[in-house]
Amino acid sequence: MPGRPSVWLHELSWNEVADQLSRDDVVLVPIGATEQHGHFAPLLLDTGWAIQVAEDAAKRAGCLVAPPLHYGWSHGHMAYPGCIGLKAETLTAVAVDIGESLLHQGFRRIVLVNGNRSANLAPMEIAAVKLRLSTGALVAVADCGQIARDAVAALSDGPVNTNGHAGESEISMVLAYYPHLTDLAKAPGGFVPGHLPRETGRPRRGHSGVDPRQDGDSVYLPALPEEFRARTEARQGVDGDPTTATAAKGRAMVEAIGANLADFVAELRGMPVRVKPPPAVG
Repeated sequence: MPGRPSVWLHELSWNEVADQLSRDDVVLVPIGATEQHGHFAPLLLDTGWAIQVAEDAAKRAGCLVAPPLHYGWSHGHMAYPGCIGLKAETLTAVAVDIGESLLHQGFRRIVLVNGNRSANLAPMEIAAVKLRLSTGALVAVADCGQIARDAVAALSDGPVNTNGHAGESEISMVLAYYPHLTDLAKAPGGFVPGHLPRETGRPRRGHSGVDPRQDGDSVYLPALPEEFRARTEARQGVDGDPTTATAAKGRAMVEAIGANLADFVAELRGMPVRVKPPPAVG
């Protein structure tokens, strides 16, 4: 007996995509990264965020999801084996090409879903601006670390900064959706904050929005790959605390993020859009 059609565009036939387009013009585009997350979690973690959130939101909202992009802007992790990154301008260009292809097919409302929390934001936001200005389409960026900050903060048990790289929230997600690729027994114990503490009176250094419970001042100073490895290698490249992670938290976090994204899709559908013909693809 045939099952319900997939929300994934690449799992459908072309006529099934055409049928969906006759009813709806929204598509989600998950973009992640391939970078290290300690000895105990897979390099696909950031793409996993984008995949799971986009799929959850698409099922709620009744829209499609484009194939995920497993590469992001991962300059700080290049000192660790396995990392495959794009230049910032390349990520922007690829996102624009994907968007133009989708617009050519008839999608008019596109949400780029960022699973590489904060790190991918700048090039993805530039891509959204380029697409909006050149075509008039409604193109937005939804960051998995920012679209449900209050809900994720409420689900977190560790102190501030434990949701850093390969920390409580990220490892909760992989325990929920990729347990066969995750071995928490290999995770480092204890926790050393990766950013300057608030009480020093000096701004933190690092991406904003990584831990939803952070407040106060911050400044972004990018680390060279060798600097990042020197700072984090004693903890396997981890800049957070995974020891309080659970699969139950991971599912609850993804569902909270997916619900907020689905709500945004509903808002997007209510916005007027007038699209200029996109440039030729190829």
